[in-house]
Parts: sequence; C-alpha cells; structure tokens
Amino acid sequence: MSDDVRNVQQALASITEHWQPHRLTSINDYDVKVVKLQGEFVWHTHPDTDELFMVLNGELTIQLRDRDVVLGPDDVFVVPRGVEHCPQAAGEVHALLVEPRGTVNTGDAGGEMTSPLRELD
Repeated sequence: MSDDVRNVQQALASITEHWQPHRLTSINDYDVKVVKLQGEFVWHTHPDTDELFMVLNGELTIQLRDRDVVLGPDDVFVVPRGVEHCPQAAGEVHALLVEPRGTVNTGDAGGEMTSPLRELD
C-alpha cells in the first residue's frame, strides 16, 4: 500500500483509547478523522461549523436537546453548526468524522475530555 493510501480498519485497529480522534487524511480545509467511542461524551456545540458523523460499526446515539438521533453501521448524520449535542455509545462504536481543520472535539465546552487531534502512526 502506498503512503498516500489509508485503510480505515487498520487505522481504527491502531487506536487504543476512546474519544481520541485521529486524522485519517485531510481534504482541502477539512480533516477526516477516525475515532472509537464508548460511554457518554459532554454536551457541547461547534458555533462555527457543522459536524459529520458516519458510524462504521456499533450504535451511536447523538443526543440533541429536542430528540435523540440513533445511528447504526453506514448511517451518516450532520449536526448543524451551533446545535448542542452529546454523543453516547452503550457499546464500542467506530466512527468517521469530517470537520474543518482545527475543530476541537469538545467544541465550546472544553474540559477533561478535550483531546488534541492525533496523527496515526
């Protein structure tokens, strides 16, 4: 495999911690990230950008203040900019995220779950 080809499953296999997004690749001004999720995240918003979630396996609930959105494998959902949300996964979920470069995982909330974007080995 050439250096500019990334395999999503191999990338996920290298991730050992939950809620730690890793850059799979970048396109224009966006990062494509892979992440393992389990448990409940924090309520937060991204005031300046939408956030795309694509579930690769498992079941992810994205809690919104007015409803819950449940995603299964191959489902895609976009959280609109400025909408408060809280991802939650009862079991381990593998997901792909697309966000502008520099987007912080905890958005405006900050706190102990804030993680710098990590590079894959």
